[in-house]
This record gives sequence, structure tokens and C-alpha cells, in this order.
Amino acid sequence: MGTREQIVDAANRLFYQRGFEPTSFATIAETVGISRGNFYYHFKTKDEILQAVIEARLVSTRRMLAEWADGSTDPLARVRRFVEMVITNRGEIESYGCPVGTLTNELAKLDHPSRTHAVGVFELFRTWLREQFEGLGFDAEAADDTAMHVLAFSQGVATLSNAFHDGDFVHREADRITTWLSERVAAHTSADGER
Repeated sequence: MGTREQIVDAANRLFYQRGFEPTSFATIAETVGISRGNFYYHFKTKDEILQAVIEARLVSTRRMLAEWADGSTDPLARVRRFVEMVITNRGEIESYGCPVGTLTNELAKLDHPSRTHAVGVFELFRTWLREQFEGLGFDAEAADDTAMHVLAFSQGVATLSNAFHDGDFVHREADRITTWLSERVAAHTSADGER
């Protein structure tokens, strides 16, 4: 991994764990183990680093969604992979919240111009989830509504997991949304069959 990639990786972790605003150039440089001069060679401003971090998140999210799509031909199984993220990443979520939600919330409070770029990760999830529900026969509006409900679930669970540090709660909620999804798909399929 080159120096620029190391800086982006360290900044990504620090923005998640400490927040964008409190994380300084010096902290990032110290974490990577480089001089400030070397740091400034790659990034002149903190906003440039933020843009690079958001781009890295977009790239890794696209890659993950493609892997999920390649891993199953069943759209409902793919959606379940999304739901399982709150369990898979439970430790970090309990400590720091959702990386996407925490950054977009902080940037919104700062009225930062990069907020809309950061929301792009949510947009990737929303579009991908909507496509899965369309693959299950939902019309565009119902697919988008259901995708937003699943996104809201993940953000709510992440927020409460971070607040209460209750792993059992996370598992219960993941089970509930999985059951809800199965029921919603079954009800939709049966309603389509009656038409």
C-alpha cells in the first residue's frame, strides 16, 4: 500500500472513530508515521482527504455489493446479507455507530459541502436494495419504499447499539427484520397471484 493509500486508510478509520472535525492533519500523519511535509505532498487540505475517504468508501461499497450479487441469485438472500451487516460489524457499531450515518450526520451539523457526496454511500445501498426488491416483483415505488425501510432499520439498530451496547438487541432486531422481509415478500407474491 502506497503512502497516499495509507493516509486515506488512516483518515477513514480516524474519521469513523473520532469524527471528521476533531481529527487533525497531525493525528493522521502520526498514525501513518510520516512527516507533515510528506503528508502535504499528497493532501493540501483536510477537505481533500475527506473527498478521498468518501471515494474509498464508495469504491469498497460497490465492491461489497457486487460480491453479494455474485454470491447469490436470490434477491431476498442478498437483502439478508445487508441485514446481517449489523451483526457482522456489531463490535465497531457498538463502539462508534454506523460509519456512513455518523459521517453524514457530522457533515450535516457542520453544513459541510461534502455531505451530499457522503450520502452517496446511502444512495448506493438504496439503489441496490431497490433493485433486489424489483427482482422480487415489487413495482418501483414499493421497491424503493421497502429499500428505505430496510435502510432505516440498519440506522436505527446502529444508533441504539451504539447507545446501549446490547448485542442481544441487535440479534433480536436482525431476526425481526428478516421475518418481516419474508412476510412482506410472501404477502406481495400472494397479492400478485390474486390479480
